[in-house]
Amino acid sequence: MTPGSTNWPDHGGRRAALLARFGLPADHPLIDFSANLNPLGPPAWLNDWLSGATERLAVYPNPDDETPARAIAKRDGVLPEQVLATNGGAEAIYLAAALHAGGRALVVEPTFSEYRLACAHYGLSVESLRLQGETFELDIDAAERAMAGTTHSAALLFLCRPNNPTGTLVATQAVERLLARGLKTGTTVVVDEAFIDFSNQQALTPLLASAPNLVLLRSLTKLYDLPGLRIGYMLGSLSMVKRARGLQMPWSVNALALGLVAPLLADADYLSRTQAWLGDVRPGVVDAVRALGYGVPATQANFMLLDAGGAAEAEALFAFLLRRGLLARHTHNFPGLDGRWLRLALRDSADNALLLEALAAGRQA
Repeated sequence: MTPGSTNWPDHGGRRAALLARFGLPADHPLIDFSANLNPLGPPAWLNDWLSGATERLAVYPNPDDETPARAIAKRDGVLPEQVLATNGGAEAIYLAAALHAGGRALVVEPTFSEYRLACAHYGLSVESLRLQGETFELDIDAAERAMAGTTHSAALLFLCRPNNPTGTLVATQAVERLLARGLKTGTTVVVDEAFIDFSNQQALTPLLASAPNLVLLRSLTKLYDLPGLRIGYMLGSLSMVKRARGLQMPWSVNALALGLVAPLLADADYLSRTQAWLGDVRPGVVDAVRALGYGVPATQANFMLLDAGGAAEAEALFAFLLRRGLLARHTHNFPGLDGRWLRLALRDSADNALLLEALAAGRQA
């Protein structure tokens, strides 16, 4: 199997395809470090809530129920009319693209592939703004020039903060520069903050008050370990959200997801425990991986990016970890990474210890 070969899965958590690719049995035990989910698992009260929510499935979701939007608005300090609940973060991404169909888009890369896919779906041309060096810094001057363009300005710019897969985070001051430039060029700055609750940095929500060209995308499924429920939302100006609501497919968010928004956001203890876990785990694991000789850029997320030294080395390490029962995330479909890196989620202490042991063994193999 050659490095960079085709048919790698596009997302994490694709156990069956990867086990088959490397000739391992379907029941090969695996700890999943490829999906960036909360290792605390769903909130403890969720099973009881779901068992009492079956009546929600007998009726259509209520499009006039403002409870989810009010809960989000209260948490984020915005008006309910600035909130649009979506079918996971993915629908929010596609709606952001739909608002600018046929235009010119900039995507800060390497990043989540869904931005390019959404742009392609709505006929936007896409130009890449590459993060620079091993620390993945954004060249703000280059971004501002690209927003203006040579013949016509960019309709929107996609930025992930913290970024998937690098874990790096563009500073608030840099985003403010992009927004100021965007007001002159007519560019909407779409910032995906799906992982912001795993960061110790402030979300960009306060900027909404002075930046009508800012759109924020959020996900509840990663934080609460509920990817199957698909719960996300968009924040923006009153006019932007109203336009996005008009483009949203009817009944796109199911009744269970809508009903869970308020109780999830009310569980402050769960968020506190998550942030305490990250504060305890992240620095030690990253430092330990670096001590083994691997490059790891500074991460503000619940995952880290590991420099294996080359595409061949990354594939060999991927296979080595897989055979030891640890599933990493390849980077073949992240522009600019070219399969040379592996993305690894942070998990509980026992799982992280197994990962560190395996990475140390991989250095000696």
